[in-house]
Amino acid sequence: MLGDQDAQATVAVKDLKVARPFYEEVLGLKPLPSDQPSVQAFQAGKSLVLVYESEFAGTNKATVLTWALGETFDAAVEMLRNRGVVFERYDLPAMGHDGDVHVAGGMRVVWFKDPDGNVLSLGNY
Repeated sequence: MLGDQDAQATVAVKDLKVARPFYEEVLGLKPLPSDQPSVQAFQAGKSLVLVYESEFAGTNKATVLTWALGETFDAAVEMLRNRGVVFERYDLPAMGHDGDVHVAGGMRVVWFKDPDGNVLSLGNY
C-alpha cells in the first residue's frame, strides 16, 4: 500500500525564520503557501520537504535529505559552493575523495549541513 504512495521529507529546525532563507535561497526550493508560523513546506521536483520547528532540531547525526541528481551533480555542487555551502568530509570505508566529493567507483556524493546541523546530501546516482 505505501509503496504506491508519495512520501515527503520532514526536517526539524530550531527557528524557521533562520532556516527558510537557506532552503529557499541557497537550495532554491519553492515555498508553498502556509498558514502555520512554525511549519513551511517546499516543493523539490515532485517531492515535498516539510520544515518545522522542533526543540530536537539538529540532533540527528545521519543524513535527513538526499537529492539524486545524475548528470547535474557537478553543476549543483558548484552552485552550492558559490552560495557559500561548506561541504563535510567523512572518512568512510571504501570511499575516496576528489576534493569535496566522496567517491566509490562511479558513485559521487557530497554532504553538507543546514543552519541547524541537519545533514543533507547530493549524489550522482
